[in-house]
Amino acid sequence: MKYYLFLFLFIMPLILIGQDFEKSMKSIREAEAKSALKRMLYRANMNTGNYDVKYHRLEFNVDPSQATISGNVTTYFEAKENMNEITFDLADNMTVSQVLQRGVPLTYTQNNNDELVITLPANQSQGVLDSLTISYSGNPVSSGFGSFEVNTHNGDPVLWTLSEPYGAKGWWPCKQDLIDKIDSIDVFITAPQFNPSNEEYIAVSNGLEQSQVINGMNKTTRFKHKYPIPAYLIAIAVTNYEVYTHNVPNNGNPFDIVNYVYPENLASAQASTPVTVDIMNLFTNLFEEYPFANEKYGHAQFGWGGGMEHTTVSFMGSFGENLIAHELAHQWFGNKITCGSWKDIWLNEGFATYLSGLAREHLVISGDFKTWKQQRITSITSQPNGSVYLTDTDTTNVYRIFDREMSYDKGAMVLHMLRKKIGDTDFYQGLKNYLSDPNHAYDYAKTADFIGIMETTSGQNLTEFFNDWLYNQGYPRYNIVWNQSGNQLNTLVSQSQSDASVSFFEVALPIKVHGTMGEELDIILDNTSNNQAFSNTVNFTIASLEFDPEADIISKNNSVTLSLNGSEFDTSITIYPNPSNQFFMLYKPDNLEVEEVSLFNILGQLLYKSSWTSQIDVSSFSTGLIFAQFKTNQGIINKSLLKN
Repeated sequence: MKYYLFLFLFIMPLILIGQDFEKSMKSIREAEAKSALKRMLYRANMNTGNYDVKYHRLEFNVDPSQATISGNVTTYFEAKENMNEITFDLADNMTVSQVLQRGVPLTYTQNNNDELVITLPANQSQGVLDSLTISYSGNPVSSGFGSFEVNTHNGDPVLWTLSEPYGAKGWWPCKQDLIDKIDSIDVFITAPQFNPSNEEYIAVSNGLEQSQVINGMNKTTRFKHKYPIPAYLIAIAVTNYEVYTHNVPNNGNPFDIVNYVYPENLASAQASTPVTVDIMNLFTNLFEEYPFANEKYGHAQFGWGGGMEHTTVSFMGSFGENLIAHELAHQWFGNKITCGSWKDIWLNEGFATYLSGLAREHLVISGDFKTWKQQRITSITSQPNGSVYLTDTDTTNVYRIFDREMSYDKGAMVLHMLRKKIGDTDFYQGLKNYLSDPNHAYDYAKTADFIGIMETTSGQNLTEFFNDWLYNQGYPRYNIVWNQSGNQLNTLVSQSQSDASVSFFEVALPIKVHGTMGEELDIILDNTSNNQAFSNTVNFTIASLEFDPEADIISKNNSVTLSLNGSEFDTSITIYPNPSNQFFMLYKPDNLEVEEVSLFNILGQLLYKSSWTSQIDVSSFSTGLIFAQFKTNQGIINKSLLKN
């Protein structure tokens, strides 16, 4: 009983951990898909294309118990062409009271296209930098994922914003263009100092907190962020947060992970968030220093079920390890470098998913890495086709963009298989080069950019690899027939594909050889063609072969069969499994043409005849020996089969 109890106690947590991981990933994918759906329905305002935002001074006046906002937004902008007016995105229910430029009021209009159009006092020439200040107020209408929310937690008022994809205009005048990142921002949040229960309100935003100034019954908290950031990643939150920190040594350049949590969740959060330091150290060691190390990283609890990777402070609905790892990973892959188009979404989501797997591999949290890979492979191979890289038509379907099997799971496993192909040294160096490339750092990248960097780093031509696994569809199925002759292990590897877009997957196949006395030997079969034979020296008696022992290859329905008489190694047609009670699978090289396949019983009676086929159903045949005859361009080939 103790033994079975031990197994139960050991296995059940792993099952629950796996379920929690999949539940967390489902929540993340659904949230990002819904957010993207809104983003796809929005097009960047062409009327904001004549200037480049350089800086915002954002002064917000809010009260978590009231769904209103007022403030002043000062914008420094550079003319991209000669201009005499400037347009900002702002919801039409927000009211602008004045626009000033160096103390001089400017003429402006608001329209029902959610535009604030300001007439400049003189023509502003291309390349000239100028600024203006907009004063406004109103009751924000949510146009994103609850872009401006006033709610309660445990009876206490709470306010938060979540502007992805285009909700920023619902609560402040901005330019909602993903390719025009703002160089730097200052955020001033003025709110009541205390809530109705006389508990202190704490304000949160991007960047590093600079000061808290008491003004009568109110408090103004200032944050400064000095890295490029798009409007949708700017966020604020205010409630009676409890605040605690974890310090990241960062090789002598320390910074804090600042956690803002609801008081009623303080104990559970304090038990859950310390792993963030371990994950941060891992990602820093594997890739590069945290991209915003001069400021902070942090979590701010909010009343939504998922998470949102606001730059330097992820808003969190919970504090599970997978959500922590996923949102933190986006600070590198998504915030520092953003995918350049919907076709390239795997550069965000495949990477964030793989990094959550790396947390398992290196930190032994939430289950082991092999189980994680097996789960991804099961997900990927649940359908026979589908590619990671999207077509133009695919980009019109948000649920295809955020497809679990392709964008997240296969994207992650393609990265893992690339790592196995080029080796850890070149893989991690390539990612470092990608993140530090001046053409992409704190900007955007596309798949071709990533591939070029990985090819340059590894010195390998990766065209076929990415054509097979990223641009085309499906996965391989392997049949491995083996026998032992003296100290030689003979193997014959056959492959079929789940989708016709790939004629052959060239993969180095890992095999673990198990001996009758417990010996083990790992070998790699460099499989470059179908029906390829290999011979390896093995100095012990072999009991069995194990294919892909660490789940490193996307594949399904593989078989490993011991050849009893070695006849498979004498001809070029492979049949497995043999014996079988239902199906025989047939494989041949491409250069062998089979005109006819015939099956006979031991009396010579014809049981079956067809042209070439890769599968024969023998479930209705009587048990016993069956003779197979193949008429080919290389003569007659005979095989013996056993129906059991």
